[in-house]
Amino acid sequence: MRTPQPVYDATTSGGRAFGNLPEWDLTDLYPSEDSPELIRDMDWLDTACSEFASDFEGKLASLDAAGMLSAVQRYEAIDIIAGRIMSYAGLRYYQITTDSDRAKFMADAQDKITAYTTPLVFYGLEFNRLDDAHLTALLDANADLARYKPVFDRMRAMKPHQLSDELEKFLHDQSTVGAAAWNRLFDETMAGLEFDVDGETLNLEATLNFMTDQDRSKREAASHALADVFQENIKIFARVHNTLAKEKEVEDRWRKMPTPQTARHLSNHVEPEVVEALRNAVVAAYPRLSHRYYALKAKWLGLERMQTWDRNAPLPMEHTRTVSWDEAQKTVMDAYADFDPKMAEIAKPFFTDGWIDAGVKPGKAPGAFAHPTVTTVHPYVMLNYLGKPRDVMTLAHELGHGVHQVLAAEQGELLSSTPLTLAETASVFGEMLTFQKLLEGATTKEERKILLAGKVEDMINTVVRQIAFYDFECKLHAARGQGELTPDDINALWMSVQAESLGEVFDYAPGYETFWAYIPHFVHSPFYVYAYAFGDGLVNALYAVYSEGDPDFQEKYFDMLRAGGSKHHSELLAPFGLDASDPKFWDKGLSMIEGMIDELEAMED
Repeated sequence: MRTPQPVYDATTSGGRAFGNLPEWDLTDLYPSEDSPELIRDMDWLDTACSEFASDFEGKLASLDAAGMLSAVQRYEAIDIIAGRIMSYAGLRYYQITTDSDRAKFMADAQDKITAYTTPLVFYGLEFNRLDDAHLTALLDANADLARYKPVFDRMRAMKPHQLSDELEKFLHDQSTVGAAAWNRLFDETMAGLEFDVDGETLNLEATLNFMTDQDRSKREAASHALADVFQENIKIFARVHNTLAKEKEVEDRWRKMPTPQTARHLSNHVEPEVVEALRNAVVAAYPRLSHRYYALKAKWLGLERMQTWDRNAPLPMEHTRTVSWDEAQKTVMDAYADFDPKMAEIAKPFFTDGWIDAGVKPGKAPGAFAHPTVTTVHPYVMLNYLGKPRDVMTLAHELGHGVHQVLAAEQGELLSSTPLTLAETASVFGEMLTFQKLLEGATTKEERKILLAGKVEDMINTVVRQIAFYDFECKLHAARGQGELTPDDINALWMSVQAESLGEVFDYAPGYETFWAYIPHFVHSPFYVYAYAFGDGLVNALYAVYSEGDPDFQEKYFDMLRAGGSKHHSELLAPFGLDASDPKFWDKGLSMIEGMIDELEAMED
């Protein structure tokens, strides 16, 4: 077993320690930024890309099945090394995004890898020019090659949107100074922001943490601090969004993408009508979900009108307490083990081997994620743990991703990546297991009410809020197609979806209109957000099957996670008797949230 890594002793702003929080041990990727191993891999990558182009460019159509398999496997090996280098550079950077040396190392690595891999651009273009009958014959002739068919299907879905070889190479070369550069500007600007909350200077993560404080005055102060700083920087954020949306519009137009959302649907391997059915089901349910719940919450808080800083307020009867790291770990691991000991076994190394970075530190990227790195290493989980009960759910969520990524790695690099529509399945399921474990342990009506309300809020944030985000993006990209958007234009789009989704009980204090500015998904992954709602609805339906006592559920569940990106969502859900293309499927998931709100309302009697 590896020697335990140094830990970061994190404290809340009040100075209360909540335990030793783990840091990443990135040596499983590379020992250091100037290690011989990294230099060796960078040199290998340069040579391997040149040799690949020399051996295969202009020749794919003449390859037999064995030759094509060799090309695919060599391409996969290149993908692994490039991914390993960029995973190391990226994770190092996210630990301290304000460190100029780390930022330079990541940018230089990206520049080199982009230059090295430019000769590979021909591969996808030439592959897509293969005759369908010829490719089918190759797959029929070689079972090892046929295994990669899902990868080929996704590649060939882009065939109608392919540009000339020369233009594709230009776009590849230009990528580091296009979207990637604007992404980096956003990240570094956001990480460097400071917020004054009642005389205390805080970063974004710590300021957002006050939005769930029991003290309403602190929530209000934090909200005003966020609004003030976002307003000071609003021109930068508007420029980032305008530029990225316009760049996307230009590329989409050249690629003949019918809508701004098409590229995301293609990469997710999901039909537009399935996403539309999800979106419409959620929007139709706003009055039955968020509007009804927040009206109930206003009563609990003793308020006739709610402000946006009350949205995630704890309930008055909820005791403010800090959850230690050890308790959080035990809660999640026990829930995972109760479902299946195998799940806890897969999760264990995250805690023992330096696969989690949990502490809040100056310059660290905000939020939380699980990064799969490459299939020859293992995932890494990032948290900003502040000891809140909801941080336990975040741990359960990201650890679910990690378990999924470990299992899917069995597919190999090209087949392991799960489409976004299913990428949230294991994470949301991990949350549900943890929630149900806590609910089983509730000993009083009050405790059950607090847990149910917390879960309903999480689900509303995952389903209602994310679909509202999706609608905001749809409106923003449509409006940008008509011309440059001022900050006020973007603010107005934001407020239109917020008012619709949250309901009539809310008032909106000046400043809230700028809160679109800090959402990273709009910048990093346009239209990603519907995947959260997709995942939550899917998991609610899955959990219903589990609750009904399917004796083979665990086995089917692990098989689904192991599949990674090797199967379409319809194939993965069929063993559970579920079909995401059926509009009633989404109503089934939404009804679970409704049922919890029903129970909360009944507690008022």
